[in-house]
Amino acid sequence: MAEFTVTGEVDPLLHVSLKQGEKIYCESDAMVMMEQTLELKGKMTGGLGSALMRRFANGESFFQEHIEAVHGDGDCLLSPNKPGAIQVLDIGIDSYKITDGAFVAAESGVALNVRSQGVGSALFGQTGGFFICEATGRGKLAVAGLGSSFILDVEPGKPIVIDNAHVVAWDSRLQHEISVATKSSGFFGQLVNSATSGEGFVLKFSGKGKVVICSRNPDSFASWLMKLMPTNG
Repeated sequence: MAEFTVTGEVDPLLHVSLKQGEKIYCESDAMVMMEQTLELKGKMTGGLGSALMRRFANGESFFQEHIEAVHGDGDCLLSPNKPGAIQVLDIGIDSYKITDGAFVAAESGVALNVRSQGVGSALFGQTGGFFICEATGRGKLAVAGLGSSFILDVEPGKPIVIDNAHVVAWDSRLQHEISVATKSSGFFGQLVNSATSGEGFVLKFSGKGKVVICSRNPDSFASWLMKLMPTNG
C-alpha cells in the first residue's frame, strides 16, 4: 500500500511514497513535486456520471490527477487547495462522508461516491448541499480543512455538537442532525439568539465513530483575507 505522510506543521504537504505499480488520485493541481519514475494523467474518476455529480453537486474537480509508479518506486508531494492541516484516514471497515473541498488524495482502492442527504442538512448544514461525497472501499484517504485540524471520537450515549462550518469529514455510521447553537423557546427565538450570539447552525453527532474538524471557519477566513488585501486610494 502507498505510504501517506504529512510533512510540515504550518500549511503542510502530503508526502506519498509509491511502490512500482501502485497509484493514487488527487485533486486537480494538487501535485507539487514527483520523481521521474511516476507518471501523471488527468482522468474522470469513476466515469462521466460520477465526475459530473462531484463537479456540480460538490464542487470537486471534473478531472482529477492520477499518479502511478510506472517506472519504479517513487515519491511525490501534494498540496491541498485549502491552507490548513491534513488528516490521513483509513478507509475499509470505516467509510467517511466529506464536506465540500475537503478531499486531497486517496489510494486507487478508495471510491468517492455521491450520496443524497436530508433537506435540513442540505439547506443549513453547509456540508455539501443536497449531495455529499462518501469515501468507501479500501485504502488511505487524505482530507484537509482550514487552519489546524483535530479528530474527535464520538461514543454511544455521549453526542457532541460541532459548529457546522468547522466539520471536515465524519464516519458514515454516525447519525447527525442540524440545529442552532443557542437555546430558546420557539424556532424564531432560537434563530434570534443564534444571530445575536454570533453562532449559527450546528451539527449534533451521535453513535460511535470519528469526526474530523478544523479550527477556521471558511467565512471568517475569507473576511480575514479581505482585510489583508490592499485598497485603492
